[in-house]
Amino acid sequence: MQKKLFTGMALIGALAAAPFVAATELTLYSGRGESLVQPIIEQFEKKSGVKVNVRYGDTAQLAVLIQEEGERSPADLYWGQDAGAMGALANAGLLETLPESVYANLPEIFTSKTGQWVAASGRSRVVAYSTERVSEDEIPTSVFDTVKPEYKGRFGFAPNNGSFQSFLTAMRVVHGDEKTLEWLEGMKANDAKVYRNNTTQVQAIGDGEIDFGLVNNYYLPRFVAANADYPVKQTYFKKDDIGNLVNVAGVAVLKTSDNKEAAAEFIEYMLSPSAQQYFTSVVNEYPVVDGIIPNPVLGSLETLLDVAPVVDLDQLSDLEGTLKLLRDAELL
Repeated sequence: MQKKLFTGMALIGALAAAPFVAATELTLYSGRGESLVQPIIEQFEKKSGVKVNVRYGDTAQLAVLIQEEGERSPADLYWGQDAGAMGALANAGLLETLPESVYANLPEIFTSKTGQWVAASGRSRVVAYSTERVSEDEIPTSVFDTVKPEYKGRFGFAPNNGSFQSFLTAMRVVHGDEKTLEWLEGMKANDAKVYRNNTTQVQAIGDGEIDFGLVNNYYLPRFVAANADYPVKQTYFKKDDIGNLVNVAGVAVLKTSDNKEAAAEFIEYMLSPSAQQYFTSVVNEYPVVDGIIPNPVLGSLETLLDVAPVVDLDQLSDLEGTLKLLRDAELL
């Protein structure tokens, strides 16, 4: 599959400049934290005149709530933290098909094959490492190499963390349950240290507890912002390795919405240059369109698209299967 860059900046400009439809209010169920997205929602309100009422909560719990509410759901929009939740709602037949102009020219890794949701921003899995104890030639070239003897006791990971579980689901989709379970058991046998989340792994590398961690790309920039000399860097595995998985924060219109046109305008605004610049500069996530000034800590969108594996993000909805595998490996 071809991983193409968004080249239609004229289209994005047209979307950003297009007049917004008249609508009284929109209701958004947001699995994204208020501190992250409220500023850009307020910008949309100011530009459009549309009031957005937001219900914040856990991504998975809000997805379950929408399914429970069914046709009674008051939500017009759903903004999920990961593709698995988006896929679950799409598979349940609860999402409206978006206008093709919204997603037709986005990179393949940022769209649903169903056309029912798009990414507002992306984040990648990376390997974080100590700049004090690791030379560049020691960095494994594949996530499957982390179980080799030379990394015994040097890696951290977070089996209870949602982003890790989404990554593991992608590994199952691409490589199968048997190989994924073998890798999990190998990590455990190789004395990989268990942490509760990404932040504690990056902290542990800086503190000298471990030399490597499997994390999302946007945690290290927070440490670097506080200390420009923080002794940790991050990089990718080899091209197309599943360890470079790109997950997304996706947004969709619900079929039950009474304001579908205004809801689509909301999504279009999240793809506009101003919103995309906010996501990369402030939230430390990747933009989903080109032409955005790169965050120097993250690197370029072009590099990300070159190394990222192509995965059908709609297939990341089988969380139960992933949890079972973690239990089988005695990591939960």
